Amino acid sequence: MSNISLCMIVRNEAKSLPNCLSSVKDLVSEMIVVDTGSTDDTREVAGGFGAKVVDYGWNDNFAEARNFGLGFVESDWVLVLDADEVFNTQLISAVEKATRVDDNLVVNLVRHEVGANSSPYSLLSRLFRRHPKIRFSRPYHALIDDAVVDLLAEESHWRVVDLPEVAIAHYGYQPAIIETQDKAKRARVAMESYLQDNPNDSYACSKLGALYLQLGERKKGLKLLTKGLKLHGSSPAVTFELHYHLANASVKDNQFDSAIKHYEKAIALPLLPIIKLGAYHNYASLAYQRKEYLKAIELYQECLKIQPNFAMVYYNLGLCYKALGRNFKAISAYQTAIKLNPTDAYSYQNLGLLLYRQAQYEESQQALQQAVMLHRQQNPNFALQLEQELKAIGFSFE
Repeated sequence: MSNISLCMIVRNEAKSLPNCLSSVKDLVSEMIVVDTGSTDDTREVAGGFGAKVVDYGWNDNFAEARNFGLGFVESDWVLVLDADEVFNTQLISAVEKATRVDDNLVVNLVRHEVGANSSPYSLLSRLFRRHPKIRFSRPYHALIDDAVVDLLAEESHWRVVDLPEVAIAHYGYQPAIIETQDKAKRARVAMESYLQDNPNDSYACSKLGALYLQLGERKKGLKLLTKGLKLHGSSPAVTFELHYHLANASVKDNQFDSAIKHYEKAIALPLLPIIKLGAYHNYASLAYQRKEYLKAIELYQECLKIQPNFAMVYYNLGLCYKALGRNFKAISAYQTAIKLNPTDAYSYQNLGLLLYRQAQYEESQQALQQAVMLHRQQNPNFALQLEQELKAIGFSFE
């Protein structure tokens, strides 16, 4: 068993907690769960995993709550997770190896934002050595980064390293979860208060600016993101987020030259390639929208270098090849998309229509039959419309 403690804060997480704790039971030597006022079975669930559950009076400050939990840690290393996160058990040996390196202070972990419509990956300082000077700061997006920067200036022998594989799956961005927890409102109040006291914090500008865009307050969001870029001393990760959000906003405003500038600056930053996947993908989609199909293909291929099993990229490649009249390449791309995501109705639909053009009628019928069946499950109204259009050109469906 490694010398790592899980340290987390929770409230009414009885449903999510079992998956989270199960994922680290073979990694950590102790579990510290700070309960901030649960009224469900959260405490009992945590106790069932052998966790030490301690109570904390919630005061709208995540950093203070996390620091309270650190006071109970006895191991040499701390792993921080939220209840809506699951650790990748395949990385247990890699994590243990990294924590055995004497000079390692922080091991940054890649998190997959499951269900997020924007950047699907982020790099977080969630695994760190227990050190009296490492404490969390910032009331909402609590992190240790500020303390680590100060510590490195004092004790230069320490190293911060990145673990490049995806270590954490985060389910908190799924729409149903966001709606029930009203996260946006709580985040806004906390971040506005923090930014008022720290007006030149580029990280806060990035997070709050992106939230304003999400809430439809575009003018306020763009102003904050632009301000964040002008501030000096931003880390590459923060600079990436600022460019990335400004690029996406520029696309929505049909300011394509501005979007391209920001995507290219985001991609050029010295970060793990997987962190930049969202920028590559959205830039490729913009190129497709502008009918720059060869550029789009080039960018989608970069996505596949980073994540070879990205089903949506193969679907989009199919669109590009189809637009160029390269039907056999398009068919192959759609087939790969289906292999990676067998419930992708649109890949079946586009594949079936291409096969029909190639006079492969039996294969076309099979693909379109599957497309209609999936559309019936996912979008009944569209399925009915598609059936009518296909029947008009001679297809029949059960």
